[in-house]
Amino acid sequence: MWPPLDGRRARQRVWPEWFDSDVAAPPPLDIAAVIAYCEQRVPPHALYQVRMEAVVDRHAVTLVERRAPWRPEFGPEWTRSPVARLRWSVSGREWTLFWRDRNHRWHRYKYTAPTTEIARLLEEIDRDPTGIFWG
Repeated sequence: MWPPLDGRRARQRVWPEWFDSDVAAPPPLDIAAVIAYCEQRVPPHALYQVRMEAVVDRHAVTLVERRAPWRPEFGPEWTRSPVARLRWSVSGREWTLFWRDRNHRWHRYKYTAPTTEIARLLEEIDRDPTGIFWG
């Protein structure tokens, strides 16, 4: 399980303008929890090969797997592969989990209901009972 973050640490990791916005942005502690999840997902000895990142948009967070270049002819850039997306509903004030198909389209993950507890969705991604996120 990833470490919980207090409000002060969350403010250091999430854009400060989200705290003063009139728009119903996602809770900063939730965003910080996703960032912490990504940081702990890959063991330190493998970070030279693979990394996890959280790409934060205004109403969504996308978990992205980054892989080191494995063939020189493809260049020095790391590849990016989105794994899951967590969308924030402004009206419902809850998170919904999405998965990406081979055609790069996002679909709602039907095995968990939208929730205000982002930890539930992170646990489902980690568990991956269907093999849809990690294969």
